[in-house]
Amino acid sequence: MDQDALIRIADALERMSPAPMNAPDFDGADAFVWHVSPDRLEPVPNVSRVDIDLLIGVDRSRDTLLKNTLQFAKGLPANNALLWGARGMGKSSLVKAVHAEVLKQGEPLKVVELQREDLPSVTRLLSLLRGSQHRFLLFCDDLSFSHDDQHYKSLKAVLDGGIEGRPENVVFYATSNRRHLMPRDMIENERGSAINPSEAVEEKVSLSDRFGLWLGFHPCDQDQYLAMIRGYCDAHGVVLDDESLRAEAIEWQATRGARSGRVAWQYFVDLAGRQGVALG
Repeated sequence: MDQDALIRIADALERMSPAPMNAPDFDGADAFVWHVSPDRLEPVPNVSRVDIDLLIGVDRSRDTLLKNTLQFAKGLPANNALLWGARGMGKSSLVKAVHAEVLKQGEPLKVVELQREDLPSVTRLLSLLRGSQHRFLLFCDDLSFSHDDQHYKSLKAVLDGGIEGRPENVVFYATSNRRHLMPRDMIENERGSAINPSEAVEEKVSLSDRFGLWLGFHPCDQDQYLAMIRGYCDAHGVVLDDESLRAEAIEWQATRGARSGRVAWQYFVDLAGRQGVALG
């Protein structure tokens, strides 16, 4: 192949490659969402979140995560955190509420949400954040891996950072319904097909071990469920006597076949709507 042809190929490849992304104006917002194709960080002017005082039954996890996040925001050592456990018990709500509380206490901290399917792009995102003077809480909601899913390898770039190490100004929080992120049958398949089964299984299980904090969330009991609803009522000025609230809330729970913080909020939204109370 002649030199002119090689030059044309090189030029074509350069045109196909995305241009390096310019850093956004991080001073313009406290929250961002990472998108790919093309790479960009979009600011989120108003984050959808619940006040930290309205998260009932997660006191220990709340205090631990808030302390860890404050340490990080102040430039002190802090751990990556995995919030795992029952659905609808406020894992992602706690992350967003803690971020708001840190800002309220006067510590500057940016939160960047990363979708699980965009994990392969995380190295590019970390390179962008590494060059900033700000501190970032990188957040991935509902993190888990299924059969033949190789995204878990990209996760190591966040937790370990490769040869450069994780950027000093980035901490990673994730929520998951599974403590070990991998389904049991996937781990068993790795054990059966690997040359060295124990090493293959260890690679999967060790993902969770790379989080310094494991915070467990468990199903709430009936008293906690009712306390959540009463807390929402008091915060938003919705008036209902205890007897009526208890009867309605338990009936609502029965129709859903579950009891959780999410179900409590869904009942409260219905109640507020019936009473004509806007939730701003």
